[in-house]
Amino acid sequence: MCRIAGIINAGMPVNAIEVAVKEMCRILKHGGPDDEGIYTNGDCHLVLGHRRLALIDLSAAGHQPMAYGEGRFVISYNGELYNYIELKAILQKAGCAFTTASDTEVILAAFATWGTEAFAKFNGMFAFALWDNTTGSIYLVRDAAGIKPLYFAHTKEGLAFASEVRGFKSIPYLQASHPHWPVYLMAYGHLPEPVTTLKEVRPLKKGCYLQYNVSSGEIKQEAFTRYSYIEQINNREEAITLIQSGLANAVKSHLLSDAPIGVFLSGGLDSSIVARLANEQHTDINTISLFFDDARFSEKKYQDLVQQKMHGNHYQQLLKEESFHADLPSIIGAMDLPSCDGINTWYISKFAKQHGLKAVLSGIGGDELYGGYPSFKRIAAALLAQKIPNAVLKSGSISGSRKLRRLCYLSIPGTVGMYLFLRGQFIPSEVAAYLNASEAEVWGILEEQPQLPDISNLTAKNQASWLEMNMFMQNQLLRDADVMSMAHGIEIRIPFLEANFLRRSLKIASNIKYTGSYNKQLLVDSFKDILPEQVWNRPKMGFAFPFKDWLINDKYAGAQTGTKNAAYHKKFSEGKLHWSQFLTVFLMENK
Repeated sequence: MCRIAGIINAGMPVNAIEVAVKEMCRILKHGGPDDEGIYTNGDCHLVLGHRRLALIDLSAAGHQPMAYGEGRFVISYNGELYNYIELKAILQKAGCAFTTASDTEVILAAFATWGTEAFAKFNGMFAFALWDNTTGSIYLVRDAAGIKPLYFAHTKEGLAFASEVRGFKSIPYLQASHPHWPVYLMAYGHLPEPVTTLKEVRPLKKGCYLQYNVSSGEIKQEAFTRYSYIEQINNREEAITLIQSGLANAVKSHLLSDAPIGVFLSGGLDSSIVARLANEQHTDINTISLFFDDARFSEKKYQDLVQQKMHGNHYQQLLKEESFHADLPSIIGAMDLPSCDGINTWYISKFAKQHGLKAVLSGIGGDELYGGYPSFKRIAAALLAQKIPNAVLKSGSISGSRKLRRLCYLSIPGTVGMYLFLRGQFIPSEVAAYLNASEAEVWGILEEQPQLPDISNLTAKNQASWLEMNMFMQNQLLRDADVMSMAHGIEIRIPFLEANFLRRSLKIASNIKYTGSYNKQLLVDSFKDILPEQVWNRPKMGFAFPFKDWLINDKYAGAQTGTKNAAYHKKFSEGKLHWSQFLTVFLMENK
């Protein structure tokens, strides 16, 4: 796992581009502490930068940017290709020669052999820039699940890209702020793709590649892989068998590493399944867990129950309130794009680093695929409510209930309105009041972006799954997991989003996948034989901190709120504002 950056600018001296890219790499050093590399093509005014976190082929042979084909192809790559050994064998039979043991060289050889058709053959998480010296084209590519981030700016000056938005700080002509990002942050609690804090910078869509030709300046984007909900598996026993084998294979592939690796074990269903399956492959598997003194939030007893069934090194860390107060400024500073979440990932990654790990498996994806969130229970009623006249829906904004106030969002047609109703933070009147804007302006902005597809052809619960995967998970969980883990030089791997398992999960019929008396019943029935009953036969707790009390008592949060936000801090302290809403407002003024 690494960090990548680059600039192509015909109007900028090459030495100035090199200085800018080296500064980009310096800014992104936390995500690639093991090595740094620069590639320059002076004739094309192109510079590629790379910061390396070495996990496969730890030798100097894995240095990047890496060249292939007598220097024709050059890559700066961030990610892991889980099927690279199989692809390498195929490519060797086709006549390709290899000088390293890295998955990076396999990507180069695959592109040299198959061109852009190679991208759909990759099973992994990745974001890379691949330069073709012969055609004068550069390709930016992002994995189909959107696990790894890649941001770019295409302007009259040329093309620039980086793994994090903060990486663009060294490029003067890209500093204009996106005028509406505060509106999106307050409404969503994060910035939904394609919005970033910079006007010209946007994320590359997942499962897509961007091709930019240096000579013509032409650019095109095309999808190479898309995941679809096509309900083909209608037999419950067949579904269970496919889940068992599919996730076991996914976990096995995600354990491939030449560096120390482990599993985040929260004590919940998904992380417990991943930990047990990992232990079947590695008898000395490492697990990392957090727990708290406050029994309302601590899951230590469930962590202990799972660990009693396992062999290996089990690292548990008691997180105390004083640590939170000491670390909050660093946590806020580690954020790239502002988000009302991610603090838990920052801590678990910190402790993984302290115990010598470089990669850790996570249970992200289980809730989104198998119905673990409240949205799966609310979606049917929400779809009915969406048919209520807009005037009635908007009248809900004056309600004293936060949930009823969000009814107004259903007046936005389609997918955007549904998501904001289910998960929105502040309603337009509240956003307008904070930003000193008109409510009509806020409504217009929220209706403009993001432009989401019509998913009304899906069953109600598959619509909830689509929303959770493509909005909440994509824009918040995966982004937070990446940036907060890489702040400590830790790679998070996500077996639930492995390509084959993801496709299988999306094929299971809704009446099988989401039916049962327990939360995520189908997932429970697939793995309850290897889990303590107490883990799956209990209410969902989530991976949370005693945020409310800690934030109320935090001097940094209280002192930094500023004149405008003081009222919000008071409301939060009085229990009139959710902690995530306060954190959103705090970030508005302090990020």
